[in-house]
Amino acid sequence: MIEKKYIHGMRKSYQEYATIRRDVIVHAGDALHLAKRAIFAMHRGDLKEAETKMNDAKKMCIALQKKYKKTPVFVEEGSYKAALEEYVEARLLHQFITKGVIKKISDITISSDVYLAGLCDVPGELYRYAIGAAAKRDVQMVEQCTAMGNEIVGELIEFNFTKYLRTKFDQAKQAVHKLEIVQYELSLRSGKGCQK
Repeated sequence: MIEKKYIHGMRKSYQEYATIRRDVIVHAGDALHLAKRAIFAMHRGDLKEAETKMNDAKKMCIALQKKYKKTPVFVEEGSYKAALEEYVEARLLHQFITKGVIKKISDITISSDVYLAGLCDVPGELYRYAIGAAAKRDVQMVEQCTAMGNEIVGELIEFNFTKYLRTKFDQAKQAVHKLEIVQYELSLRSGKGCQK
């Protein structure tokens, strides 16, 4: 005979987590979408809309953190981590655009892995931002994007990442290589040649 009480207890826990997971997927998906729209707004130069979208995404993530404080395993849910990563990416890009620096995010609970994953995505957004700047012949902004991309990769290389973060880091390096090409090509067109 099987010990049914034990099996039933596991089934109850599993069903409870499945309910939480569905709720997290829905709300995290909304937060992810808002963070993506914030990044898109920044590329269009609409910082006010970007800030609104980022704040809305942050509120959704904080609401999930509060709601499931007693079920901390939810933070390992892929959809939640993806939403936070996108939010981190948006916030760090916003910091760069508005202040020229990238700092800690302290107004929401974020794990080191999520922060690092979001940071790894920033060079890709810097590349997109630099393309827009290059179209306007804004040599200084392209140089700033390239310098920040190199600084990010220079810091991340010291971590010796594996698995998921290694993949993200490799993507960051590729984005920085593309940034350097944009900077070089713009310098040729602006008559600077290879000089800086």
